[in-house]
Amino acid sequence: MVARYFLLLFVLSVYVSGADSSRIIGGRNASSMRYMVSVQNNGGHVCGGFLITNNFVVTAAHCYDDHPTHVVLGNHNLKNGQMVAIKKKFVHNSYESPETGDDIMLLKLATTNGLHDVIQLPHAEIDLTANEVCQVAGWGKTMSGGKYVGELRVVDVSVINPQVCKNQWPQLPSSVICAGGYGTNKGFCQGDSGGPLVCKGFAVGIVSFNHNRNCNYPDKPNVYTDISKYLQWIDMILQNHQGLTVKPHMFCCLHY
Repeated sequence: MVARYFLLLFVLSVYVSGADSSRIIGGRNASSMRYMVSVQNNGGHVCGGFLITNNFVVTAAHCYDDHPTHVVLGNHNLKNGQMVAIKKKFVHNSYESPETGDDIMLLKLATTNGLHDVIQLPHAEIDLTANEVCQVAGWGKTMSGGKYVGELRVVDVSVINPQVCKNQWPQLPSSVICAGGYGTNKGFCQGDSGGPLVCKGFAVGIVSFNHNRNCNYPDKPNVYTDISKYLQWIDMILQNHQGLTVKPHMFCCLHY
């Protein structure tokens, strides 16, 4: 009886400490990801995102459904960040749902001061290997049915072999990367959508979807949009809407 009592106390303490500290599932406080952006509507945080220029943010296309109006950037704590209005949204025109792919959106900000960090995109397809360790960060829920958090969290996740991921997701889109969630207690949760998968210092993926919005890992692999498949589309938007000098591509996928 005494043993059962102490076992119950142990289980409760693990549950409570996990709920308080996991934030992004299995994560820790972030300290050097100043390119991270909280995408928000009038109700507050809805998605993550990341700066690729001083006035363009990359996030997930499915975040469009939350009607974002502004972003908060410049600080890991959302209470102390700079609020900037969204001037224009660019959703990939082939996007239908996260499960069918093309889950990518660019946000043009209304103002810019050039004082915030940006993260580089891969110049071409990066050769990721199974079990390679990358990072994902966000202000998402602590667990299924939990609440969003105000302090940015980051967690290490391992890249999953594409065939292993395909076995778990028979209808897996082609332009994706799988990392974390499967056979581990680490990964992303709702509210982390749109944040970057960072490998070798580059933003190589965008948080897209997990299994039935379930964050109680282990579970099926977490799925990210593969940014390297959309570099031409991104270049086209930047060229047409920011005046950057980039190599033109015969690629047109804009949706307003």
